[in-house]
Amino acid sequence: MSDHALDLLRRTFGHSDFRGEQAQIVHHVSEGGDALVLMPTGGGKSLCYQLPSLLRDGCGIVVSPLIALMQDQVEALRQLGVQAAFLNSTLDATAAAEVERQLLAGELDLLYVAPERLLTGRFMSLLDRAPIALFAIDEAHCVSQWGHDFRPEYRELTILHERWPQIPRIALTATADAPTQREIAERLNLEDARRFVSSFDRPNLRYRVIHKDNGTRQLLDFLTAHRGDSGIVYAFSRRRVDAVAEQLVEAGIRALPYHAGMDAATRAANQRRFLQEDGVVMVATIAFGMGIDKPDVRFVAHIDLPKSIEGYYQETGRAGRDGEPAEAWLCYGLGDVVNLRQLIQQGEAGEERKRLELRKLDALLGYCESTHCRRQSLLGWFGEPHPGACGNCDNCLDPPQSWDGTQAARKALSCVYRTGQRFGAGHVIDVLRGVETEKALKFGHDRLSTWGIGSDLDARQWSSVFRQLVAGGLLEADIERHGALRLTADSGPVLRGERDLRFRTEQPKTARSRKPRAGAAAAPMIDLDPASLARFNALREWRSTTAREQNVPAYVIFHDATLRAIAEAAPDDLDDLSQIPGIGASKLDRYGEAVLQHLLDHA
Repeated sequence: MSDHALDLLRRTFGHSDFRGEQAQIVHHVSEGGDALVLMPTGGGKSLCYQLPSLLRDGCGIVVSPLIALMQDQVEALRQLGVQAAFLNSTLDATAAAEVERQLLAGELDLLYVAPERLLTGRFMSLLDRAPIALFAIDEAHCVSQWGHDFRPEYRELTILHERWPQIPRIALTATADAPTQREIAERLNLEDARRFVSSFDRPNLRYRVIHKDNGTRQLLDFLTAHRGDSGIVYAFSRRRVDAVAEQLVEAGIRALPYHAGMDAATRAANQRRFLQEDGVVMVATIAFGMGIDKPDVRFVAHIDLPKSIEGYYQETGRAGRDGEPAEAWLCYGLGDVVNLRQLIQQGEAGEERKRLELRKLDALLGYCESTHCRRQSLLGWFGEPHPGACGNCDNCLDPPQSWDGTQAARKALSCVYRTGQRFGAGHVIDVLRGVETEKALKFGHDRLSTWGIGSDLDARQWSSVFRQLVAGGLLEADIERHGALRLTADSGPVLRGERDLRFRTEQPKTARSRKPRAGAAAAPMIDLDPASLARFNALREWRSTTAREQNVPAYVIFHDATLRAIAEAAPDDLDDLSQIPGIGASKLDRYGEAVLQHLLDHA
C-alpha cells in the first residue's frame, strides 16, 4: 500500500515524498482507521484525506464550511486530473442533479459539501445508495462552542459515525488549543480515533507587532516592502475596511474591500479577483479568509487588534502557505482594547462565554507587549514548547530595550484612582502632564495631588505606560463607562511599593516613507538571480493569462514555489520539467509544452 500511495503522490500531486506525519495519516485512514489531525495551515492537511480517498474504493465526502473553500479545492483537484465536485447553493438544479448522478455511478473521487446540506434527509438517503470511501470533516474546530468559528451544524456530525460506523472519518484543523482538541474529539465521537498533532510552528512566517501611531500611515510604510505581493489586511469594522481600502487605492495599491455589509455579487467578485490575480491586497473583516487556499499570500497585516490568539494564529496562517517567506504584521493601540472589550461585554453571549473571550483577549495583549520571542509565546498558547530565539520575529531580530517603570506605574495608577476611575487614558495623561484642558479644569483635576507629576514623560510615552498596564492586568477598561480605566486587584502591590515593573521602551517615530507612485507595479520580493527572476516574471504573466482564460485562480495552475523552481532550473525538455516539485502527470501533459515554449521565448 505504501508504494502505491507514494506512486500516486508523485504521479498525481507532483511531490517526491510525504511531509511530516502525512505518510502515517494516509496509511492509517486508507486502512480504515479514524483520525483527528492537527496540522498548521500550509502543512498539507488536505492531502491527508485526498490521497486516502483516491486509494480507497468509493468517493471521499468532505464536509467543508465555506463555498469558496469547496470551489477552490475542486478546481485545484481537477487540474490534477482528479474527479472532484461540490454540491452547494451556487449550482442550479440541473448541475446539482448531474453531480448526484456522478456520485451514485461511482464516477467521483471526492465530493465537497456543506454540513447543512449533508444533514438533510435527502442527502443522507443519497449517501446510503452511494459508494463512500471516507468522511473528512475539515475546519473541525467549528464544532467547539468556545472556539472562534463556531458552527452549530458541526455538532450534529456525530450522525456520520452512528449511521455509517464502518466508514472511516478524519477530522482536521489548524487551530485548536488543548480544550478545543478535547471538545472536537468528544463532540464528533472521535475519542478512540488516532490523534496526529504536528508542530504548530510556521518557521517561514516573520512576526512583527508595532504600537499604533497613525495606523494607516504605518500600514503604507509596511506595504512599501511588499509592492506587487498578494496580501490580506484585517480591520476591526466594515467602515474601517472601506476607509483603509480607499486609502490604499489612493496610494497606488491594488486593494479591494471585503465585508458582510457589501452586496453579495460585489463581495464575490472581489474575492474572485483576489484569488485569480497576482498582487491584489484584500482589506477585510475577519469574515474573509477561513478556508482560503491561496498559497502565495506574502503578508497578513492586522491594522487593528484581533479578538484572540487563536483568531490571530489562524488569520496570520493564511500567509506563506507555499512555505516561502511571508510576514505577519500587527499594529494595535489602547483604543483597540477598549473597542474589543466593549464588543465582548455588550454581546449576546452568556457570562461564561464572555469571561472566556476576555481571558483570550488578555492573553493576546500579553503576547503583543511581551519582550520575549514571539514564536515561543504563540506556540506556548497551544501547549507546544519552543526554546525561543527563533531568529524570525521582531523581538529576536531587534531585541526590545526595557526600563524601570515602577515609579511611572505608581503615578499612573494613583492618577486613575484620584480622578475617580471615571476617565480614559487620554484625560488621565493630561492630568499627569499638567495640561490645562477644559475637562481638567471643569472637574477640578488641576487641584489633585497627581496634577503635573508626570511631566517628565511625553504623551506618547505615557500612552505606552497605560497600554502596558492594561496588558499586564493592572488596569482594565470599564465598558459601562465608555472605556474608563479602573484599578484591578493586581495593582495593589505596585501602589504599595511591593512589586517592581519593567516596561518595553517605546521606539521613536520613524520618518514616513515616500508614497509610491500611483499605479506603479513591482515584482514580488523574491530572491533570484537576474536571469531566473526574468524567467519567473515571464512565467507569472503566462500563468495569469492562462488562469483568466480558464476562469480559475492562478495558483491552481502552478504555485509560485513551482514557478520559482522552474525559473531556477530552466529545464530543456519534458523529462527535466517533470522533476520539478508540484508538476504531476496531468499538469505536465496539460501545460508542459507551453511552459517550455515560454522559457524558450524569454531565454
